[in-house]
Amino acid sequence: MLDPAPDYAALRAGFAWVLPERYNMGVDVCDRVAAREPDRPAILDIAQDGATATVTFGQLRDGSNRLAHALRAQGILPGDRVAVLLPQSAEVVIAHAAAYKLGAIAVPLAGLFGPEALAYRLSDSGARAILTDAAGLAKLAGLRESLPALQIIIAVEGAEASGQADVMAYADLVAGMSAAFEAVDTAPNDPALMIYTSGTTGPAKGALHGHRVLLGHLPGWRMMHDFPPKGGDLMWTPSDWAWAGGFLNALMPSLRYGIPVVARAHLRFEPDAALRMIADLRITNVFLPPTALRMLRAVEAPRECFDLSALRNIASAGEALGPETFAWAERELGLTIGEAYGQTECNLVLAACRAAGVARPGSTGKPVPGHRVAILRQDGSEADIDEPGEICIARPDPVMFLRYWNQPEATERKFRGDWMLTGDQARRDADGYIHFVGREDDLITSAAYRIGPTEIEDCLLRHPAVALAAAVGKPDPLRTEIVKAFVVLRPGHAPSDALAAEIQAFVRERLSAHEYPREIVFRESLPMTTTGKIIRRQLRDEG
Repeated sequence: MLDPAPDYAALRAGFAWVLPERYNMGVDVCDRVAAREPDRPAILDIAQDGATATVTFGQLRDGSNRLAHALRAQGILPGDRVAVLLPQSAEVVIAHAAAYKLGAIAVPLAGLFGPEALAYRLSDSGARAILTDAAGLAKLAGLRESLPALQIIIAVEGAEASGQADVMAYADLVAGMSAAFEAVDTAPNDPALMIYTSGTTGPAKGALHGHRVLLGHLPGWRMMHDFPPKGGDLMWTPSDWAWAGGFLNALMPSLRYGIPVVARAHLRFEPDAALRMIADLRITNVFLPPTALRMLRAVEAPRECFDLSALRNIASAGEALGPETFAWAERELGLTIGEAYGQTECNLVLAACRAAGVARPGSTGKPVPGHRVAILRQDGSEADIDEPGEICIARPDPVMFLRYWNQPEATERKFRGDWMLTGDQARRDADGYIHFVGREDDLITSAAYRIGPTEIEDCLLRHPAVALAAAVGKPDPLRTEIVKAFVVLRPGHAPSDALAAEIQAFVRERLSAHEYPREIVFRESLPMTTTGKIIRRQLRDEG
């Protein structure tokens, strides 16, 4: 437990890891609260028509126990991989908890994945079972022959309509199963969860985590959300629960603390609809990736149009937020964003927190107590104040992955001694705040300058015509690279050479002559990963 403190020094001084010898994540997230308050709301499921269904902690416990019995009856053993291809819903939590209680390994898969991405992850993980819906069944229909290990397909809907004879209906499978189940006696380091990296720097890799990963997230989760639980808490994130951010920065820690979570299975983020739901449900805490926050900026006078009086905290992670969006939230929403940093392999190790006085525009905060984070040079020495270097995280750390699945060489390359290498560049200022510069692959080398895309993109966003922006390096025979910007315009603005020149001048005046984009391309959208990160590699490949 990371207790509130008036400042960062007190926050660190009052914390120490205390991990139990035996621990099961499924029991902790469902059964612990259900034992004392079985009727406590856990999931508020919002249908397309706006109807709300409430699922209690007791129902999560009983449902996961029944599914655990059913999976065991189908031959699922400890260590087997169980894939979960479902939109936000109570069934996601039930499926994960059932797998953990069995000692199996849950493999979350995003609904936006196409057949090729699904086939790769299911094949690489060797998943023996999958829980999915009608949309997932349609994607799986043509993949079965290439996935010999996948023997059990369970559909929460659409089993009969799929035309696949071996698909089992979830309701039929769990019918008659006992609501009591004795979970496998697991240790914190036993494998429980495998989340695939987003693949921004190459083929996706399965990052295998132990049951301890949930406990490892709790200090950073409390810090970035301003120390819940508090009275009347209600959490929501539009991020897919298959992503480490949506799953471990919002869903699982909230449930662990008895906080209900809104499930809204709409794939498209619509700013007005999101604010309306926050107002109508009186949501107190949200986790929004930076792209979603930038989209919210298109809503004029949000506090005048929507009753956001219940909203206490906004947390964000996934890529650099930038000072412009940070300032917009303080100005228009009256809230200080709790920005955080981590990777699929080791998430939520840096965070900002207004309550502890740790918040600075343009910074992703400071190391969360319990995590040792440093900015290192390539030779392993610590970088000076304001000198860019690589973000590195020391092991052991309960939030750190165990290994990459089937890739021992990649696991070895991820470490230099006891430091996990993130590949992300940042600098530390004189007050200890970490400022993200960019991924090593994303840095632009121009006329001997090393330029991070984040600062350029944030400056572009300050222009009144710009809604979204990405900056990449384009090969240039004179300067090595030049800065090229891809820009999505706000409504009411049309692409033109004159607007491009205006935007270029805007950046040049505010940054420097070597940082402004010498080329601007207007786009209707930018390529994104399923986690909402801009795929700069794809933009670079366009030349």
